[in-house]
Parts: sequence; structure tokens; C-alpha cells
Amino acid sequence: RLKNWLPNWHNVNISQCFREPATYYQQSKDPLHLQASYDNQKFIREMYGQVPGGMFGSDENSRKGFVDPRQAVETCGMVEQMASDEIMLRITGDTYWAENCEDVAFNTFPASFMPDYRSLRYLTAPNMVVSDGKNHHPGIDNAGPHLNMNPFSSRCCQHNHTSGWVYYTENLWMATPDNGLAAVLYAESSVKAKVGDGTEVTISQQTRYPFEEQVRMKLQLVKPASFPLYFRIPAWAENTVIRINNQPVAVTAVAGQYIRIANTWKTGDTIMLDFPMKVKLRTWEKNKNSVSVNYGPLTFSLKIAEKYIQLDTKETAQYDSKWQENADPSKWPSFEIQPDGPWNFGLVNDFSDLEKSFTIVKKAWPADNFPFTIASAPLELRTKGKKIPDWTIDQYGLCAELPQSPVETGEPAADITLVPMGAARLRISAFPVVK
Repeated sequence: RLKNWLPNWHNVNISQCFREPATYYQQSKDPLHLQASYDNQKFIREMYGQVPGGMFGSDENSRKGFVDPRQAVETCGMVEQMASDEIMLRITGDTYWAENCEDVAFNTFPASFMPDYRSLRYLTAPNMVVSDGKNHHPGIDNAGPHLNMNPFSSRCCQHNHTSGWVYYTENLWMATPDNGLAAVLYAESSVKAKVGDGTEVTISQQTRYPFEEQVRMKLQLVKPASFPLYFRIPAWAENTVIRINNQPVAVTAVAGQYIRIANTWKTGDTIMLDFPMKVKLRTWEKNKNSVSVNYGPLTFSLKIAEKYIQLDTKETAQYDSKWQENADPSKWPSFEIQPDGPWNFGLVNDFSDLEKSFTIVKKAWPADNFPFTIASAPLELRTKGKKIPDWTIDQYGLCAELPQSPVETGEPAADITLVPMGAARLRISAFPVVK
């Protein structure tokens, strides 16, 4: 057990292995082993994780002093972090792990690949204003075209990026020791399980969470059965309302905890969870006092016009993977994504009344059911920002490091739009604050 140190600084190893002591704790029963996994998670985030999106700035290997939100993480690291969070949730039941899993799943992971899953990039950062095939070393700790969207490069991530939502779905529900079920994560789904005295129940979940506040559930049983249901109340969801068969439940739902409802359930019973979402800001003191904007479980990024440039996949495939001769390059395209508009905005620091400072815009749900693009995202926020002319792309071809907030700028205030971070393949998610 190492205290305040890790044996390996590779982001995937960290995301996979921080859970190892907790896994061993199930055999040893030594609470120090369980605490070690918590310590690992806390340690890496205190050093390199002062950024939105649930991850940390490791590029490939974490480096001392490289903590800006332009530092990235591998797509592998995102999926492995989600998997570790889910395993920790199984071991401990601690809602913290569900919160972190959602943060990664909704805000970091979806933007690391194209909506059709046919190309992905090795590295994605909270602040990322270009996605190309150039070598950005030593600004990021990888020598090669690791920001390019490519189907064949970054071989390790290919094996993981299709598993992220699978793992998430597998862990939506968990059994409880009192023969009940716990809803620990939320998504449109259906679960079948044996509960109570062994009666089989099917619970169908209808929701567009995290883009809407309501989660609706309907039960189907072969006969009435008595068993408890547990529901995780998200840490941000103050004043949650729960209704059974349209009647409010007279039990206080505490944000960040579970609510237990024991009942004799029958076919046709309905449960509605209403998680009120509000705009909240988070200040990252250790990263130049930058701020991120949250609405429920979603973090928001600046809406940057994305210019997609399709490239010859045979030419852009990286040296370690090459072109796969039997693949049709027209079906497996490679892309650079360039900014087609300004990105260097800070937020105006009039945050005394967030309801007035931010306007919530709800849009139609996308016909293809994929909400993670800037064109299809069903939520946007409108607010005020100012350009910071000295904040530019630096000598490494990356978004320059954050200026210290508050920032002086002579630029006028302008209307800007924010989109969900997970939908933004180019993004500013950690904002400077301007006077």
C-alpha cells in the first residue's frame, strides 16, 4: 500500500488499477485495503484532476507540472475509469462512484469517437480546440498524430471504446442483500430479476436522462410481491420528488444518498423520479481559478464551430497499426477537426444570480437518438463572455494554458452558447473568468 504515490503514471494503468486494493479487500476484510483505493482516486485527482469531466490530465503518462485542462486522457482510460467506478460501486455501494462514473460517461467519453463508432482519437482533453494529425509533443506526452480521428491508430483504444456504454448498461441495477433491487445509474432500459420470495419482476425504465429531469419506471410481475427498491438520488438533485402511481411518496429524498421504498408491488405499478436540474458553477482553484458550468450531471463547453476535414485513412493510419488491406477506406474515414470560429472566450464574472446569467434552451430530441453532437444536443445554455486576445494556440499547436482568473480584457461582452461537454469534439470546458 503506497501512500501519496503510485507505482505507474500511465493513465490507463491508473484507471484500471486504483481499484485493486478494494478488490483484495473482499478477501482480506482489512479496511486499509479498501481505503487505499479511495486514497488512490483522491491522490491522482488532487495532483492532475483539477479539471471538469471526471478524469485527470495524464496524456499518456502524468508529468509533474502538466496539470492544465489542455492535458488529455486516452479513450482507454475513460472506459477503464468507468469500469472501475462500477466495480467500486458493487463493492461499496458508495454513491460517490456512481457520480464519478456519470461524470466520465456523459461529459468526457462520448466526444472521443465519431457518432458512428468508425473512428476515434487516442487523446481527448477538457480544453481542446484542434483535433489533427500533427505531433504535439512535448505539449502533450505523446509523439505522433494522437489527436486525429482515425479508425486504425491507437489500437488499445479500439478494443475499449465500444465497451463503455456496454459496461454502463450492465451496471444500471444491482441486487441488494434484502432481496431487492437498487437503481444506481439511470438510462432507458429494462431489467429482469428475481426479488423477494423469488418472484420474477421486469422493470422498464423510460427516460432521456441526463438530458431531462424525469425517470419513469413501470413494473411487471407474474403475481404481487413484497420487496424493497432503492433509488440513488444524485448529489446535485436537491428537492427530488418521487411518485408511486402518481402519488407523492412521504419520504425525504436526500441528495447523494439512496432512498429505500419497501412495498408490495404488482403489475402496472409506476414510479416517477423527478431530479430538479439547476445551473451550478464549479471553481478549480488549483487550475488558475477557472470555472466549469454544470446543469444536473452535465458539464457544458463553449459551442465551437467544427470543421471536419476527411483524410485518406491509408495515409493517416499510425505506424504501429498501418492500413488494414481488406478494409474499405470510404467506410472507415479519418478526420481532422479544425475550429471554424473563435474559441478564446472567458465567462463574464457576474455570477450572483445564475438563473439570470444563464438561459436554458431545450431543443428537439434527435431523430437518431444520439444526442452527443453539437448539432443534435437537445440542451444548450446561453450566457455572456468576452474574448481574451492573448489566449491563443501555442507553439505546440495546442490551446495555450489557461490565464489566471480574473482576466483583464478590453473586449466587449458578447452572447455565447454552451453545449454539453460530451457533445463537443472541440471544446473549452474550463473557462477563464473575465472582469
